[in-house]
Amino acid sequence: MLTPQLNRHASSLLFCRGGSPPSGRGVPHGPVRVRSKKTSKRCGVRSIRCALKEFRSSRAETDAVLAIKAVATVKVTVGGLLSNLGLPRGIDDVKDLLGKTLLLELVSTELDPNTGLEKETVKAYAKKAKQHGDEIEYEATFKVPKDFGDIGGVFVVNEHRKEILREEELEVIRGDGQGERKAFERIYDYDLYNDLGDPDHDVSKTRPVLGGSKEFPYPRRCRTGRTRSKKDPESETRSGFVYVPRDEAFSEVKSATFSTRTLRSALRAAIPSIQTAVIDAKLGFPHFTAIDSLFGDGLTLPKRQGVGFFRGLLPRLVNVITGGTQELLLFDTPEMIERDKFSWLRDEEFARQTLAGVNPYAIELIKEFPLVSKLDPEVYGPPESAITEEMIEEEIKGVMTVHEAIENKRLFMLDYHDLLLPYVHKVRELEGTTLYGSRTIFFLTNDGTLRPLAIELTIPASVTGPQWKQVFRPRRDATGAWLWRHAKSHVRAHDSCHHELISHWLRTHCCVEPYSIAAHRQLSEMHPIYRLLHPHFRYTMEINALARQALINAGGIIEISFSPLKYSMEISSVAYDQLWRFDMEALPADLIRRGMAVEDTTAEHGLLLTVDDYPFANDGLLIWSAIKQWVEDYVSHYYPDPSHITDDYELQRWWDEVRTEGHGDKKDEPWWPKLNTLESLIHTLTTIIWVASAHHAAVNFGHIFDNVTIHAIIERIEFIIHK
Repeated sequence: MLTPQLNRHASSLLFCRGGSPPSGRGVPHGPVRVRSKKTSKRCGVRSIRCALKEFRSSRAETDAVLAIKAVATVKVTVGGLLSNLGLPRGIDDVKDLLGKTLLLELVSTELDPNTGLEKETVKAYAKKAKQHGDEIEYEATFKVPKDFGDIGGVFVVNEHRKEILREEELEVIRGDGQGERKAFERIYDYDLYNDLGDPDHDVSKTRPVLGGSKEFPYPRRCRTGRTRSKKDPESETRSGFVYVPRDEAFSEVKSATFSTRTLRSALRAAIPSIQTAVIDAKLGFPHFTAIDSLFGDGLTLPKRQGVGFFRGLLPRLVNVITGGTQELLLFDTPEMIERDKFSWLRDEEFARQTLAGVNPYAIELIKEFPLVSKLDPEVYGPPESAITEEMIEEEIKGVMTVHEAIENKRLFMLDYHDLLLPYVHKVRELEGTTLYGSRTIFFLTNDGTLRPLAIELTIPASVTGPQWKQVFRPRRDATGAWLWRHAKSHVRAHDSCHHELISHWLRTHCCVEPYSIAAHRQLSEMHPIYRLLHPHFRYTMEINALARQALINAGGIIEISFSPLKYSMEISSVAYDQLWRFDMEALPADLIRRGMAVEDTTAEHGLLLTVDDYPFANDGLLIWSAIKQWVEDYVSHYYPDPSHITDDYELQRWWDEVRTEGHGDKKDEPWWPKLNTLESLIHTLTTIIWVASAHHAAVNFGHIFDNVTIHAIIERIEFIIHK
């Protein structure tokens, strides 16, 4: 983050030098991108490049000051003559004559020894010196103190009424959609998710193309242009290198903490060792003490390059002890397990996870009863749920009827019935896994906590038999208690699948990438909206590329770790088709849609939560409001009038491309917002920042700290229930 001093001109761009000079004071040399300080209707476009050269101090100067001359070259791409462009251009020409057009500021790399803050910048206006065809040279002379230190960057502030943009650069980085991309390129283009399979090496790893069809709609990814598969012409071939534009590639520091090669090596070394730690990998752990051994005795791993990376990768989850020819992998005992070894078995913890666990995006209010499926009954069987009013009233001890509970907003549900049911038979045909459609009912008790009442598991009708469904409820007898725990394990597996494939991957990675691609293609780097958004989706493209290499690909970590196995990514496509709406990605809209909040102008943040003790919503609304306030202040500064929004062609092109290209399979949906008012722009930008930052944090960082880790261990380090 830039310091307040360096960020005071939000419209100007800090240009940092690329390396140290051979001797003397450092001088930046290279392209500078500039933005107008004042927002005005765009009447023309210019491009600019700048180089600074140091000259010896004039004899007229004192020993404490050096004179430095800067030359900025501006290429006029639209017009450039007073008679051609009318009054706005004429005002710029007058400013040129007065020498008040480009304000340059030199930034030192050193801090002030007295204050510890950045040194004051050295400012100078660049005056128009001469013109050669469509290029104009501006010159500025700085008086720089000798103790200023190396020049680390240059601020350039445009005082013209017209914008100075890098239009030519934007055209270049869009590419032409042809050829394979190379590592050194900066080309941003769109493509389908057609590189998840690997049929040329293994026909069983053929996967459908996601995106561009009614069957599998999906957001777009950054185009790589690799050659087509010989066995599946619709798919790209896979290789060890996946193109990511250089601007979005990891920095050296980021690369050191996120190496896909090392991560893959570590996981592939660890997972087989964990699987062999049990007597029968298909049955899981033979007894509870075998689970305890993960924390006490650890697992022996083969010593190989990269396995030690676990120490840096998951410092709060595992320890790696090196000795001799092997390494010992120790899981840190979670705080919850230290307090209560069997807390993961209890109904209270099962329910708490829905509100404060790694997937707080699934719980919803029951608004009507009985529960009815929306799937085709001719294909999947009777749509009515097997959960009856009598069952629920029996579990809540008759304190109220079901309809009273619904009216008082006391019944909630995890509903994975319609999402998973179409894949039940497909998944059950695979070895080593099983699947049901599921519904789980919760009751909000008087103390404000949730209590599970019933779980319904369903197998749809097929050519070999009718629909099967059964309801499980908490029981005290041995058989009933273990059947209940078994049903909860299925729900945990379903919830883990929903979390990783939808709440995490789809909503915060896959759907965010088009925002980034479109921003690079349509917004100049000095555009205020680009500068506002870019920190929030930086590196998303590279992380997604690494995911396509080792996580979501055929045979990748996701497919071997979740119940749907090879159908995992297809399910994420179904979720995108049925559930994803941009207007529902905002936290308030999401809470209202799920019935977890209602609008209330008298309540804080304008929402009244249905469940008071909902940590995700309570904390999330604080962050949402802070983001919205920051965006409102920022946007209001640059767009004081709504016409500035509609007249900003870069902004409009960016948002249009997000809808028509990045999310092309949903381009005709009526819920897309239009950027035509200050409110719509603020809400849209707040939503994007929320999803890429706070939403992602809520569903990502809980991987390490959440009880989901314990459930992963219970399920043999895989979120899979076995047949």
